[in-house]
Amino acid sequence: MFIETEATPNPASLKFLPGRQVMTAGTREFTSPEAAEASPLAEAIFDTGEVVNVFFGADFVSVTAAPGAEWSALKPQVVAILLDHFVSEAPLFAGGSANGISIPAEDDMVVEEDPANADIVAQISELLETRIRPAVAGDGGDIAYRGFKDGVVYLTLQGACSGCPSSTATLKHGIEGLLKHYIPEVTEVRAA
Repeated sequence: MFIETEATPNPASLKFLPGRQVMTAGTREFTSPEAAEASPLAEAIFDTGEVVNVFFGADFVSVTAAPGAEWSALKPQVVAILLDHFVSEAPLFAGGSANGISIPAEDDMVVEEDPANADIVAQISELLETRIRPAVAGDGGDIAYRGFKDGVVYLTLQGACSGCPSSTATLKHGIEGLLKHYIPEVTEVRAA
């Protein structure tokens, strides 16, 4: 088995491609060692002591190094952990489950949405799924919808995209411009 690595726009993150499916549906982000306890793979990566974020996409794993960590030492450790995991065909999540879909719960929403905006929200969701999410996944991350109110779309960047130096530009110039172009009711995009 060969694991490819790709740089991401976030210099602290690398994208690891195991050449096979990682998540069968959805994505999953781990932002602490405690959260990583849900996945033996994420837990092993955090156990290096030099990681602050692990993100599972459809066919990749993004890892964000802690401040001061050197990728020259960390990268071989992460590759070895990934190889061991995928070669052994170990379960991705504790309890043997194959998946851990990360879907925003009601309490993850930043604003209470007006049911009258259902058509606008459906348009936003469609653009996020078809245009934005694939581009963000290409950079080792994902985007989570957190609500729409008074013309403002609330989104959270995940994986390699969270904390990326260009995340503000991605939200304001890329995503906001696209949403405003197709949905006139959208006036702004904010990080949530």
